[in-house]
Amino acid sequence: MEKAFKLEFDNERIGNLYLNNCGCSQTEALHSFGPASKPHFLIHYVLSGKGYFRFHDKEYHIGAGHGFLIEPDELAFYQADEKEPWSYLWVGFGGSKAKDYLSNMGLSGDHPVFSCDFSTELYDIVKDMMKHNTFGMANDLRRNGLLGVFLSIIAESSSVVTSEEENKGNQYVQKAVTFIQSNYCNPIKVTDVAEYVCINRSYLYTLFQNYLGMSPQQFLTTFRLTKARELLESTDYPIESIAITCGYSDAQVFTKAFHLMRGMTPTQYRKAVHHESSREQLEEVEEMISRMISNETDNSTSAEG
Repeated sequence: MEKAFKLEFDNERIGNLYLNNCGCSQTEALHSFGPASKPHFLIHYVLSGKGYFRFHDKEYHIGAGHGFLIEPDELAFYQADEKEPWSYLWVGFGGSKAKDYLSNMGLSGDHPVFSCDFSTELYDIVKDMMKHNTFGMANDLRRNGLLGVFLSIIAESSSVVTSEEENKGNQYVQKAVTFIQSNYCNPIKVTDVAEYVCINRSYLYTLFQNYLGMSPQQFLTTFRLTKARELLESTDYPIESIAITCGYSDAQVFTKAFHLMRGMTPTQYRKAVHHESSREQLEEVEEMISRMISNETDNSTSAEG
């Protein structure tokens, strides 16, 4: 169930920029919209909580202080988080210059996500829009003017995900990955990674999803377990030692995580690998003996000749 306050406006759909509708909403867990489309541009801005947004076959995890753009007549889907459902505000708009304005801000279907620290200002603007909701030229002008201010605040936030920002985001991910590769053996957490690259955990999560298709925690776990697999194959270290070497202080937690990834316990994996290695070595020995016997037979035939 969604608790929403929204208004549709019937002002003339002409001009450079005009407001179609606006509203704010507090959703319940897993509340979703779509896949569906709207006939106008639509910007959502998250005030609290989190969820995810799917657009143009890409998925973005969105938290407080972030927003997203939906283009006209394009299918989109978004859903609130199960544990921390979001509250958000939105504005729907059109106009002959709307697309150009958004493009100059760095927003488009390829770059639909932005961040903005001015949540109070954006919320106050939408409240003002809804307050001046009656028919008449004065209110039409006020609402459309407020729409321009709304977009200007986002533009001035310097956090629209432009190609430059995307490159910066990629640098954050590279630094985070390097940090994990160098410190996986220590009991680091995702918060430690975020602090190292000087961004908040929510933004780091979004970047990893966008660039690597997994969360920072999933990457950290996968990297640790990959290193553990290498040690199981190449050493006779006790399982407890491998667990500690790969950043796990509890061998049972390590065993459970490894089993979840590989479908077998570390001990079972080591036995399977060693069995396969022994079989390959036996095949190599048998092949060597076969070649020796063949050579001796050839030499014997030559001597008799």
